[in-house]
Amino acid sequence: MSEITSDSAVLAALRQQMTLAAARQAVASSNLANLNTPGYKAREADFGSALEEKLGDSLHLTNARHLPGVEPAGPATHEAEGLAARRDGNNVQIDRELLSMTQAAGEFARAQTALAAKFRLVRYAINESR
Repeated sequence: MSEITSDSAVLAALRQQMTLAAARQAVASSNLANLNTPGYKAREADFGSALEEKLGDSLHLTNARHLPGVEPAGPATHEAEGLAARRDGNNVQIDRELLSMTQAAGEFARAQTALAAKFRLVRYAINESR
């Protein structure tokens, strides 16, 4: 039974990693879309609140067979701090956003590769048992 728990924990961690990477890409693309919007302040994903929400989840199931509720799509965002603003008040930096998108794409790809390998192992186990 511990293998099932371990497998589900691995799958949950990979899903969480992919969700956070997608959220980082969405925030960076939103910032890039507002590159020329006067007064726009760059945003960044708030992973601290997502972690606190995950660790401090107060949802307790009354029965082990009950399904948990739907989790939020991703972390909240907050205004990025310490970025120099242009004369129009916008502080989006193209290089910073492109780097964030590239890093998030790498994180997503690594989690996707690990997930695909896990499913290949399951498929192998199913096919070998026949």
